[in-house]
Amino acid sequence: MNSLHIAWLMIRRTMGRKRGFIAFLLLPCLVVTGAVALFGSEQAGRAVVPYVNLDEGSAGSWLIQELARNKEYSFKAVKSEAAVRSDIVSQKGSTGIVIPAHYTQSLLEGKQTDIELIEMRVSESSYTLRAAVEGLTEGIMQSASAVRAFSLKSSSNFEAVDTGKKFEELLQELSKHTLSGEELHLRLYPKPGLNNVTGFTVMFMMGLLTSAVSVIMEDRKQRTMARMYTAPVRSYEIALGNFLGSLAIGVIQIVLVLGISRWVLHYDAGIPFGIHFLILGAFMLVSMGLASTVSGLIRETKNASMLNSLIIVPTCMIGGCFWPLSIMPEYMQKLANFVPQKWTIQAVETISAGGTLADITLPLLILCAMAVILLAVGSAILRPDQPGTDA
Repeated sequence: MNSLHIAWLMIRRTMGRKRGFIAFLLLPCLVVTGAVALFGSEQAGRAVVPYVNLDEGSAGSWLIQELARNKEYSFKAVKSEAAVRSDIVSQKGSTGIVIPAHYTQSLLEGKQTDIELIEMRVSESSYTLRAAVEGLTEGIMQSASAVRAFSLKSSSNFEAVDTGKKFEELLQELSKHTLSGEELHLRLYPKPGLNNVTGFTVMFMMGLLTSAVSVIMEDRKQRTMARMYTAPVRSYEIALGNFLGSLAIGVIQIVLVLGISRWVLHYDAGIPFGIHFLILGAFMLVSMGLASTVSGLIRETKNASMLNSLIIVPTCMIGGCFWPLSIMPEYMQKLANFVPQKWTIQAVETISAGGTLADITLPLLILCAMAVILLAVGSAILRPDQPGTDA
């Protein structure tokens, strides 16, 4: 009961102030909005596919026509292969397609000719496009082989056959799609930009750490905590009360951030709301445990302002909030295992790529273990009877 009173007082002191409302509710929502606009724009609309068709026959145009039936892609015709590469390098397109010259003629002659795909990074959309291109080219090769076999049989019977015309007629019949299949969403990769959106979200969620530490330092400086200590209130109750208060604010923050990104910005992360909330909630538990521990270690009020540069930003950098862990040195990747941001982003990306709750059991257990350990340490070293100092 004592912990609940302390938690309610922390909520009033944080949310009741204009500065706290702006810093811990309004600002994170604005930052997530910006992150979605910057990193989530790729999945907001159709993926742009620049292409050049150098083929004079019917195979190249038929291939583009069939690919364009997929509403997830927007095909953009350019004049040359160099223009396709330029669009991919400047990130004006996700994947480029180059159909070589004499493609139809090479198929009818039985020569091996490949469609060139140009991409800078692999994503779910680029993988599905590659699979579609490979499937269609295999079908075109089989059709050309059938036309060649028919032509040879007709020539042996002294009948003249225009293979090019027959091939075009066969492709026209295939375009009627008398047989159709069911479209499946493979979900082999996380949504593009999801790691950055999640990274900025958890970084500003850790801002609550600074809030909790500042409140505890103020209580220690004003000797409010010391007076609480003289009452029948135990050290762990004080730590738990501050923990629960910050956690309640964090829950409100998570609901607002997820609500705005999903229902206002229409950002589809490919994650059910409940599981997404569970992952971010586990991270918030770690942040609150860290706040309790840091509050017990800091003695001087001025040191509270150093948390952002000494704890929040470095751990976010190591944990992969700003860039993929794969580009970091090996020793830095091993060091990332000790920060909660890494496990949070990993859990979110696993679910986005088609995983289930069972697939993120390990990251969730690690986050919960970190929270329990940090909260226990914070309760043990809080020492509310010792006042804080200004210098």
